[in-house]
Amino acid sequence: MAYMYGAAMLLAGLILIFSLSKENKIFYVAGGYFLLLGGWWIADALLPDLDLFAGGWGIAFKVLTAAVLVLLVVVFVKEFRKKGRDAAPKDPPKDDGEF
Repeated sequence: MAYMYGAAMLLAGLILIFSLSKENKIFYVAGGYFLLLGGWWIADALLPDLDLFAGGWGIAFKVLTAAVLVLLVVVFVKEFRKKGRDAAPKDPPKDDGEF
C-alpha cells in the first residue's frame, strides 16, 4: 500500500509541474515537493529497517514540509489578494437618490 501512496504523490507532482505550472510558477515548488514526498514514501517502503518518518529524518522532513507549506500559503494569499484588487470596480457606482 505504501507503494501506491508513493506513486500517487509522484503522479500528483508530475501533474502539478507539467499541467498547472502554466498558470503560476509556484506549482513548480508544489510539484517538486510532491515528487520528494513520493520518493520519500517509496524509499520508506523499500527500507523498512530505516524509518524515514521518525527520528532525525522525520524531523528534517517535517521542517521541510512546514517551510514549503508556509511558502505556498504566502504566495497563494498574495495571489488571492491581487486578484481581488484587480476584480474590484475602479469607480463605485454613484447613488443619485432615485430608484
